[in-house]
Amino acid sequence: MLDKYFDVIVNVSLFYGIERTGIANMLNCLKPRVGIYKKGDYIVTSGQTYENVGVVLKGTATVSKESISGNRIVMTLLKERDIFGEIVAFSSMATWPATVQAQEACEILFLPRSKIVGDCDKMCSWHRIFIQNFLRVISERAIVLNKKVEYLTIKSIRGKICSFLLDHYNKSGSKEIELALNRNELADFLNVSRPSMSREMSKMKEEGVIDFHLSTFRIIDLQALKAMSEL
Repeated sequence: MLDKYFDVIVNVSLFYGIERTGIANMLNCLKPRVGIYKKGDYIVTSGQTYENVGVVLKGTATVSKESISGNRIVMTLLKERDIFGEIVAFSSMATWPATVQAQEACEILFLPRSKIVGDCDKMCSWHRIFIQNFLRVISERAIVLNKKVEYLTIKSIRGKICSFLLDHYNKSGSKEIELALNRNELADFLNVSRPSMSREMSKMKEEGVIDFHLSTFRIIDLQALKAMSEL
């Protein structure tokens, strides 16, 4: 059943440094399952019993939480080969801390928590590398969440937008930025209202700081963007 997904699975960060034969043996040991979801389906919901780590084999999905006031906050967008639920795997939590929803038709690989954190019955030689990869993924996710907190602490909408675009620029080195988020998702991610964000972006475009069309952005005045990120 997993044969058609194998070329995707071997490029998932959890399996870096493991030979294809080793990955095949590990999958046989882990005994994962595949879930298929339509656009808009909930893959997991906050408070649901936690049993598996998820890997996106096909499609995109959002990870979101609700604030005390009931507002939806998008934590991240998942795409092919991305992992979710990894932070909970080694904790004492018994439920999912967030909701994962399909943004388009999705196929998800579920790796049982008990097989990941428990002893390997077959003493797979690759299990140690797998766990090292797993811990690296958790560390990288913690860094991303820390950046999310930074966005939330910025007071102005313009400052949030500028900081977000600068982070993408610093990561890619390109002033042409293609976002995986649409406008509603970006507003949720930055924890601002969509109309207010759109107005601020239009002002920045008029001022010659940025240009944009749909989800494609171009930084025109990098120095101005840096200065505004501190507002």
